Amino acid sequence: MPSQRVHASEQTAWVAAPAGVVYGLLADAVRWPLLLPLPVHVERLDFDGVRERLRLWEMDPAGERVRSLHLRRVLDPPARTVAFEQEDAARPGLPTTGTWSVEAHGETGSLLTLRQERALEGTASAGTAHSRQQWQRDAAALVAAVKEVAERWERLDGLLLSFEDSVHVDGPAELVYDFLYRIGDWSGLLPHVDAVEVTEDEPGVQLAVMDTADPDGRSVTTRTVRLCFPSATRIVYKEPAAPGLIAAHSGEWSLVPEGDGVRVGCARQVMLREEAVEEVLGAGTGLVEAGRYVRTWLGRAGIETLTLARWHAQSAVRRLR
Repeated sequence: MPSQRVHASEQTAWVAAPAGVVYGLLADAVRWPLLLPLPVHVERLDFDGVRERLRLWEMDPAGERVRSLHLRRVLDPPARTVAFEQEDAARPGLPTTGTWSVEAHGETGSLLTLRQERALEGTASAGTAHSRQQWQRDAAALVAAVKEVAERWERLDGLLLSFEDSVHVDGPAELVYDFLYRIGDWSGLLPHVDAVEVTEDEPGVQLAVMDTADPDGRSVTTRTVRLCFPSATRIVYKEPAAPGLIAAHSGEWSLVPEGDGVRVGCARQVMLREEAVEEVLGAGTGLVEAGRYVRTWLGRAGIETLTLARWHAQSAVRRLR
């Protein structure tokens, strides 16, 4: 049998936030796509209050592909630890195991530690050394990202937005989903979309680069990762590097049967970039005004898309009749 090597890693960081806040961030994995850079989407498959199973999709650190991970975790709130076993779908049988722990230091400080071990099999020594170094860098970047968002804990509620727009469509869900899936055709059809480039190297995983217009008519280029689930008639997405006022943006297009048709919704979660508020909107502008601005901007774009999806489906039905 080929030999198996195990790499161990330990990363720590002092965090200027209460231990309970830091632990809560680690425990609530479903919110990671909005709060942390790499996760695109997290689905909780099972949870009994202590043990949970998760399916996680995330960008690799190079930003070149989307990884699918299966995660088993054991949550211990009194001890403020999260033990985990993580397996990459591309590396079956070679799990990463470890523990997150948070140690309180006073009322507003904590020590965050990530300990983990990773199995590597059949890798040449030079490749193993490179892999070990990259893995250590990835772990350090993850700990730094948790620290950064946790230290915003006093302002975080004011930075986060969540809203949804929806329309009723008198037509089949398949036609609506088809329009939402074919994002590459949106250029020229939607007023706010100037150009779109889409790559789909893996079925259902789209990387889209879009040129759109903001409310002031300025061109904005965004990169979006989309996970398409046709059997569930839903598409989830994330913008890994959002522009201007938006520090992070994730969302979901969903279709739910309603009467003789379908209710099509676009739910969004946004984290504002606080330091850009006055730069974009002018001196003296606060988070409330910034939230309204972003809500109006994204809401208008969402309604335009939903309205055109409805027209696409209903006009096709009329032609068939």
